[in-house]
Amino acid sequence: MLVLGAGVVGVAGAWYLAEAGHEVTVLDRQPQAAMETSFANGGQISAGHAEPWAKPSVLPKLLRWLGREDAPLLFRPRADWAQWMWGLGFVRECLPGRFERNCRALAGLAAYSQVCLRELRGRTGLRYDQLARGILHFATSGRDFEVLARSAEAVRALGVERQVKSAPECLALEPALRDSQVPVTGGVYTPGDESGDACRFTRELARLCAARGVRFRYDSPLKRIEERGARVSGIVLENETIRADAYVVALGSYSPLFLDPIGVRIPVYPLKGYSITLKLGPEQQLAAPSVSLTDEAHKIVISRLGSRLRAAGTAELAGYDTAVNALRCAAIARRLKGLFPGLGGVTAYESWSGLRPATPSNVPLIGRSRLANLFLNTGHGTLGWTLACGSGRALAELVSGRPPEVDFKFLH
Repeated sequence: MLVLGAGVVGVAGAWYLAEAGHEVTVLDRQPQAAMETSFANGGQISAGHAEPWAKPSVLPKLLRWLGREDAPLLFRPRADWAQWMWGLGFVRECLPGRFERNCRALAGLAAYSQVCLRELRGRTGLRYDQLARGILHFATSGRDFEVLARSAEAVRALGVERQVKSAPECLALEPALRDSQVPVTGGVYTPGDESGDACRFTRELARLCAARGVRFRYDSPLKRIEERGARVSGIVLENETIRADAYVVALGSYSPLFLDPIGVRIPVYPLKGYSITLKLGPEQQLAAPSVSLTDEAHKIVISRLGSRLRAAGTAELAGYDTAVNALRCAAIARRLKGLFPGLGGVTAYESWSGLRPATPSNVPLIGRSRLANLFLNTGHGTLGWTLACGSGRALAELVSGRPPEVDFKFLH
């Protein structure tokens, strides 16, 4: 069994495949695991907030965001048919009926994944700067608070419990917000949600995988898939071809580029995101939040990772450009310091950008492709960290010929 990709989704899949009794090799072009999208994401494991970006409330905002360099969702038009088709698909998925369907699919998989993660952590003792203090999704305007409250009511029918909180209740949950230069007007809280360092988790899990016999081949750029009949016959590297009985594509945003030449076409497109990471001194640790937060107005997530604070957000449709835009990172930093003035003394931060592999619906593609021995585990969008363990365990069941425990529309 070959797993292509050593991000959080690929490594989690390798773990569960090995646990199911498969002999697993993981290939990745980078020198170690979690070097791309899993490297510095927002840190949230948001089972209670697992919903797509594409929702009815986003449609009226799209026109206001056009041309704004600091917009949460920025469309940079390119002569790229895939980009335009993805954008049209995103607008279609904003329709109410589709939004509810996608929410239901994501909520079920996210809840299952959270259970899998907790079981895995309990069995292995994995540590990755995790905090289980819930996620507070807060608003800084009356209108945004109304949207959050309505959303909490809508998802209750899907079995997702979000607690609507008043402004004073939000400040009691996270006292660091009391000094915010922008008043908090209310929010919704999911006490069962968590946060943690996806990069550290992935590398620690890769270490445990290796101890169980999983082989990792880093610095191995993939050239192409060899197809024979209705099956994959091998993966071509620079100087050799590797063969296996089955193959899993977990290459994130690069999955469609790898699959297109053999006629397996998937609606995955890169959504470029940014993050900044602040190192906190003793004074800043008191001023920084410990509850993971989502800022509704700016679509920024904030997570405490030990003595660091990570803030991440925004989405650009800009193709496969991974260059860091200093203006986008500066906008995140300004908002962060406006919310937490006590962090004003932190003048340096680490900037990062990564490509989230998104479908228009944000519902991932998991299961068998049209080729009998080729499986997909990609398209998780902004929820790769949240869905990684559940996706990996379900995929291992599918590869092993058993029905997964979770109700989800798997590929077949």
